[in-house]
Amino acid sequence: MPAEGVELTPNPQLLSQAEIVHLANLFVTSGVNKIRLTGGEPTIRKDIEEICLQLSNLKGLKTLAMTTNGIALARKLPRLKECGLTSINISLDTLVPAKFEFLTRRKGHEKVMNSIDAAIALGYNPVKVNCVVMRGFNDDEICDFVDLTREKPINVRFIEFMPFDGNVWNVKKLVSYSEMFHIVVKKFSDLKRLQDHPTDTAKNFKIDGHCGTVSFITSMTEHFCAGCNRLRLLADGNFKVCLFGPSEVSLRDPLRCGADDQGLREIIGAAVKRKKASHAGMFDIAKTANRPMIHIGG
Repeated sequence: MPAEGVELTPNPQLLSQAEIVHLANLFVTSGVNKIRLTGGEPTIRKDIEEICLQLSNLKGLKTLAMTTNGIALARKLPRLKECGLTSINISLDTLVPAKFEFLTRRKGHEKVMNSIDAAIALGYNPVKVNCVVMRGFNDDEICDFVDLTREKPINVRFIEFMPFDGNVWNVKKLVSYSEMFHIVVKKFSDLKRLQDHPTDTAKNFKIDGHCGTVSFITSMTEHFCAGCNRLRLLADGNFKVCLFGPSEVSLRDPLRCGADDQGLREIIGAAVKRKKASHAGMFDIAKTANRPMIHIGG
């Protein structure tokens, strides 16, 4: 969370529930079979349960996932599961409450840990925990995070620190996949690679005797652009075909101006065809104007 806080997008600029479902249906009828609700923070929407219910009923959708900060999740999750939420990612960059408060500028570490346990209790398997590793801040906690997988069906996902506006990115803060891997394998020598799906963004590993798994998301040092099939629709209706690309096209505006589904599909198709073979690399990304991740979502 930036020190100055976040300027919230005015409600009229955000997609309504009906617009979210309408656009989601366009993607699902075009072959998308997984939707992930991210943020900002999806659990603060008052209609999040109804959105989940309507999305989960889309014919052809196989997976409805959510990435959340976990603050309000524990009390909402039973209903969200009833509404068809099939997968959970919880963002947590530190296991130390004081560091958590420094990073997020609020209390709530215990609530996040309770949300992880609540998700496990409700049968989510695995519960994915996303940890962005930053040198000098939480790189000393890597093995503590791995320990979470010992007794619980948790998939800890270590994410390389990525450059976005507002996060004060510096290459010196980047802890590479190679470095993280060696830190883990030094303590957990029986770390074994699992078979990844061709479109996985993560390199996945298992430790003998551990209930959960460990993954590394290597966006900066070993990008996975060749297998990337992800598209992102922002809360304001802008459409991005690459998380790291500045290019956006509005689907909200033509939808509100009366564009029919075929017209919207043509806009989507044209944007997808402009998707580059790979992102520009970490140093060029760092110099490219892009929205802060807190506004992009995820």
